[in-house]
Amino acid sequence: MTPTETTATRPACQRLVIRVSRHSLSFSAQNSPLSPEPPDFEPYPLKSGISPAANLREAFKTARLPAAGCPRVSVMVESPVLMVPVGLYDEGRRQELYRHSYPDTDAERVEGTVLPDLNAVALYAVNKDLQMVVTDRFANAQFMCALAPVWRHLYQRSFASQRNKVYTYFHDDKMDVMSFAQNRFKFCNAFPLSHTPDGTASAHDALYYMLYVWKQLMLNAERDELYLVGELPERDWLVSELHRYVQRVYVINPSSDFNRAPATRVAGMPFDMMAFYAKGR
Repeated sequence: MTPTETTATRPACQRLVIRVSRHSLSFSAQNSPLSPEPPDFEPYPLKSGISPAANLREAFKTARLPAAGCPRVSVMVESPVLMVPVGLYDEGRRQELYRHSYPDTDAERVEGTVLPDLNAVALYAVNKDLQMVVTDRFANAQFMCALAPVWRHLYQRSFASQRNKVYTYFHDDKMDVMSFAQNRFKFCNAFPLSHTPDGTASAHDALYYMLYVWKQLMLNAERDELYLVGELPERDWLVSELHRYVQRVYVINPSSDFNRAPATRVAGMPFDMMAFYAKGR
């Protein structure tokens, strides 16, 4: 704070975080990274029949946090990811590389998040209309891949023991499965989850995909470890079924994992956003 700045003139928050996916939109803000208080979290109910960009435009008119006057804005975008090794990455070809893997991205701008610890660059898509809505309101907004804080945190977590580990993060009606070895991804892929008649994600799909990955990686059912985090479908059933095939199955508790960081006390906050607040980008 400068000598002439007073508490009254300081903005109510230091950073606004916008999280956007096909299925959800939310805002969060925090006065300071060192604050003992949890971030202010404001989910925004999406209106069906209109695009994410149109939903965000409406949210800017009515939501509370975008009007809080935060000087910095980060946008966490959840979209399909193409992981490229750093040694093979050519920034001039990222649009070409991404569209070769995901052909239906004509209205998308391809951005990249560098993961230096993992020697990789995560390419992801940002809808051009969505980006325009954000930058028209916040000219200096910084975009990032929503899963980047999760990858970094779980990679560091994998050093806790010498056993091989597989991590599964459930979010946005899909599951991201990852494993790490020797400063790189050993496996990284996403699987969509179908829905049961009551509208919840299918635990049967999740069970099949995880056991498929386990077999593909040729892991040991008695020694190696499987970790689950996020919005687990039919948690008790899923964990029980996994224990039939894998001995060491664990559900990550965000509060313990992040040493009771304030963000872990916010009901409904996605794990990737908790990781962002607890560990940074």
